[in-house]
Amino acid sequence: MRRRLGATGPEVGAVGLGCMGMSWGYAESQRDDDRSLAVIREAVERGVSFLDTAQVYGDGHNESLVGRAIADLRDDVVVATKTGLVVEDLAARRMRRDGTPRHVRASAEESLRRLGVEAIDLLYLHRVDPAVPLEETWGAMAELVAEGKARRLGLSEVTVAEAERAHAIHPVAAIQSELSLWTRDALGVPGERGAGAAAGADDAADVGDVVGWCAAHGAAFVPFSPLGRGFLTGTVDASGLEDGDFRATNPRFQRDAAAANERIVDVARRVAARHDATPAQVALAWVLARGEHVIPIPGTRSPRHLRENLAAVDLALTAEDLAELDSAPPPVGSRY
Repeated sequence: MRRRLGATGPEVGAVGLGCMGMSWGYAESQRDDDRSLAVIREAVERGVSFLDTAQVYGDGHNESLVGRAIADLRDDVVVATKTGLVVEDLAARRMRRDGTPRHVRASAEESLRRLGVEAIDLLYLHRVDPAVPLEETWGAMAELVAEGKARRLGLSEVTVAEAERAHAIHPVAAIQSELSLWTRDALGVPGERGAGAAAGADDAADVGDVVGWCAAHGAAFVPFSPLGRGFLTGTVDASGLEDGDFRATNPRFQRDAAAANERIVDVARRVAARHDATPAQVALAWVLARGEHVIPIPGTRSPRHLRENLAAVDLALTAEDLAELDSAPPPVGSRY
């Protein structure tokens, strides 16, 4: 199964590969570059042609890793990376936003060097910088397209209103935001941020139906964390996460919240049992069913999990399955 990356973009495999966890964020003591390189290359061999990375993932490490993996596979892959964030403390994963044209240009040059490519296939604005008008940041990114240093542009974690502002200046080819059975903000579903979440800019009422906006404007929608950072697979022991793992302090992985959130996984398990599938495959199939323009990017460092994820494209959920999944309980705990 293949899907198009924007109205005029290339076709890519319906399931991409998020590479962040190969460098930082999750169980960093288990980081193994050689194994990750092998997983990326196996993914490409199995038809994955859309790879996602970012400058801040390991403060450049992940881009360099992806660059090494695709050195002789350049014509077989579409590579997305991001600008607009700066790492201040790598160990603490503390970052700041920088949407200045100066940073956009400098970071793009660094990404090109680390990836070892002549042009970035898809350059996202990782986060909108509230201190810099979006029009200035997006205009600088559009200049990179005009210069041939980027082929198309995307946005990450934006509202419909922000997407409209950017699209008026230069076409938005893709929007990347979190979307899964336990995070549905991008569908414009009120109250999906999680019980106990504080009000703010990430509220679904403020975000709007970003998935629908993408469909109406010829843009791809790229869900990150479609497996709920592993929780929706039903295989992650939230109480056994190592110190430094991002999830160890994530509200949804705390003891009481995690116990309550098992109700969501139970729904996926029931559907999976009817199809001789896994909860992970059901969770991915649900995301894929949001529209033909939706291209999820689950991350993994495991060859077995890679194959499991890719098999989700062959899982045909029934109307009954989808209705049951749509009715899964809301999550307990905010996203961050």
